[in-house]
Amino acid sequence: MPRFYLSQPLAVGQLVSLPEAVAHHIVVLRLAPGTLITLFNGEGGEFSATLSDIGKRSVTAEIKAHHPRDVELPYAITLAQCLPEASKLDWIIEKAVELGVGGIVPLAAQRCVVRLSAERAEKKRAHWQGIIESASEQSGRNRLPQLAGVQDYQQWIAQQDMHKRIILTPRAEQSLAQWARHQPPQPVTLVVGPEGGLSEAEEQLAIARGALPLAMGPRILRTETAGLAAVAALNACWGGMD
Repeated sequence: MPRFYLSQPLAVGQLVSLPEAVAHHIVVLRLAPGTLITLFNGEGGEFSATLSDIGKRSVTAEIKAHHPRDVELPYAITLAQCLPEASKLDWIIEKAVELGVGGIVPLAAQRCVVRLSAERAEKKRAHWQGIIESASEQSGRNRLPQLAGVQDYQQWIAQQDMHKRIILTPRAEQSLAQWARHQPPQPVTLVVGPEGGLSEAEEQLAIARGALPLAMGPRILRTETAGLAAVAALNACWGGMD
């Protein structure tokens, strides 16, 4: 059943005019009036609705029922990802949403090749938000992960965090899997460096602020692999993939 995200209040019995982008998608799919679709607004649960009127640029749907379906992980994972080259972060965000992360924090660290002005950072944030919405539609999630603006690494690491911070580094003596097997499920923030990794000074700053250094095993993973592998490993150890 086609699923679409709407950033507005939804209620049973409501006749909603779908956004132009959603309407265009419905026209492209050649859906007919009476077709059953699923709508969600990121606040939990989803709504079944039927298409009532389909024009070239406007589509309306009538909401029939609410279903309190929830596929979120039973523990919160935030991915704090240092900015990688080119469009790698697009792919990281998409796959992180599919794996169940609850928050994404883009970080600007010392070895980041990409440097974003305030204007470009805002445009990127809007672009990444669209990826989150599309990935949530595809993966069946009814709650949207929270996306932060681009943060300066040193300023961000100096802030208090309610979640345990884990810094992924090949210099760590213990692996994430070894640690997770002996820990109860809990909220965590995974910190992933850019290409070339975090500098030693940045790692030490994180550790001084209470971050736990953990490795991803004997192999060196690329920045676009490390965070996703870590989320999958936690899902395997703590549940969330069954």
